[in-house]
Amino acid sequence: MNVPSREEQETLTEAEQSRAAKGVPKDGGELFRLYSVSVTKWARKLAGPTIDHEDVVQEVFLTAHRLLPTFRGDAQITTWLYRITENVVRHRRRKDRFRRWLGGSSDDVAGNTANTDLSAHDRIEERQAVQLVYRALDGMKEKYRTVIILYEFEKMSGEELAEKMGCSHETVRVWLYRARAQFEERVKKLQAKEKGE
Repeated sequence: MNVPSREEQETLTEAEQSRAAKGVPKDGGELFRLYSVSVTKWARKLAGPTIDHEDVVQEVFLTAHRLLPTFRGDAQITTWLYRITENVVRHRRRKDRFRRWLGGSSDDVAGNTANTDLSAHDRIEERQAVQLVYRALDGMKEKYRTVIILYEFEKMSGEELAEKMGCSHETVRVWLYRARAQFEERVKKLQAKEKGE
């Protein structure tokens, strides 16, 4: 049996104290209890209706639980979890693009977004609008897609985005400008395609 030396025990205690001071949970269960709502919200917004956000959340927390002992605390725990969520969604989107190509399309994706208070005609229009938005988002570069979702849908500030995405506030502003332009261009092209122009 390998028993740690007194120095190793003291160092471990200092490291644990440092992690606790930074708000790092002790285990995966505590991590889930504290941050599951935030991760679920991010997963829903980043993944859109085409990806099962519950699967994404589960994969995020499995990854976080596995990596928690290596978390250094250089960034906030929410920033770290956001990065994991973003990576899981990106991986899932790549995998699903291939699956959609083989046997389905984003035209079938907005079935779970209907509002029951609307008439059937209004629900169809809402579903078509949601489909259009997500088809436009699906065709965008990943960083632009992410920044527009978090800014426009999640209502994050530029400072929050800069922290979450690991870049400067000015970079976020440039990405947001380009993302909006790219989104508008994609929507116009998709609308023209639907009209048969």
